[in-house]
Amino acid sequence: MHILLVEDDDRVAAALRPALHRHGMTTTRLAAGKGVVDHLTDVDVVLLDLGLPDIDGVDVCRAIREVSDVPVIVVSARGEVDDRILGLHSGADDYLVKPYDIGELVARVHAVYRRRRPAGQGGGAGGVVTVADVTIDLDKHTVTVAGSPVTLTRKEFQVLALLASSGGAVCTRSRIVAEVWGRSWAGANRTLDVHVATLRTKLGRPELVQTVRGVGYRLGLPETAEAARDTGTD
Repeated sequence: MHILLVEDDDRVAAALRPALHRHGMTTTRLAAGKGVVDHLTDVDVVLLDLGLPDIDGVDVCRAIREVSDVPVIVVSARGEVDDRILGLHSGADDYLVKPYDIGELVARVHAVYRRRRPAGQGGGAGGVVTVADVTIDLDKHTVTVAGSPVTLTRKEFQVLALLASSGGAVCTRSRIVAEVWGRSWAGANRTLDVHVATLRTKLGRPELVQTVRGVGYRLGLPETAEAARDTGTD
């Protein structure tokens, strides 16, 4: 996912960009509002500060909306209700007040990206992902193995659905925790590991959810299963 960071504070940008990179995101940073609309190509989400040196961020947001439906999250020290209302009315999809938790920011980035993404993108035809004899219906929240339904908890299904929607790409631990639980805490990785272990047991297909050591998990599509055997991941 590529993020356009519009932030004039060098210290904030210097801290935020590596944090986003650790969550699997690439960034382009602009320190002013001028020219933002010329940098929207291939951008998935815009993080927009309002206190820019040349143009008020509200006006920048309106200019973005005139030419693009790219998701915009206002990230600003302006925390009054009127400021948040104005930001949302100017076309922002979300509004986060500084200082904020990076886990919450990442969760909101993924949330607005999902809402803006075209229906069915990344989820297979009709929102159904099939791998061998496992069928995951992303719309109905159902899973079958060899034609038999498998009962999953809400969190278990959300983990599996996220992996299925990623089409075999690796989902980092931090992304899964942020999207499924909406926050991070000291024992988050252990909780995720337990849910994955339970998923493997319930599905009876341990190769379906593969561990990528030091990174996260991915869905074991046929090509990734072959790669896993070649590289030693499990």
